[in-house]
Amino acid sequence: MDVSWTISKQTQKKLEATEMWFLRRMLRISWTAKKTNDTVLEEAHTTRLLISKIRKRQATFFGHVMRREKLENLVTTGMLEGKRSRGKQREKLIEGLADWLKAGKSLEAIEATKDRKKWRTMIANAVKQGT
Repeated sequence: MDVSWTISKQTQKKLEATEMWFLRRMLRISWTAKKTNDTVLEEAHTTRLLISKIRKRQATFFGHVMRREKLENLVTTGMLEGKRSRGKQREKLIEGLADWLKAGKSLEAIEATKDRKKWRTMIANAVKQGT
């Protein structure tokens, strides 16, 4: 599995819908049962489990790559020479993680990766918030 893909709003909605479908199947809740998603989540004692796991794995991988300071670092940060492609630019991994970690700017997230303890604390706080 490639852990460096970005999650757009549309992809996130699809993942949440799929996650809800999985939860309903696991809890054996019929589609005719009039249960809201909030009720299903309370029954499952989980919120955004799938997206949270993906983001956590992305963040740990990103921290690993940024500390190595090799070619992967250049590719991940997008500091390559050349022209940009036409059309709307895709969200970068750094921008998505900075939003999730509430790090503000992507440069703050990059600087935080240098200190492993600080980076792990940021990841743990984001997972606890369940965003």
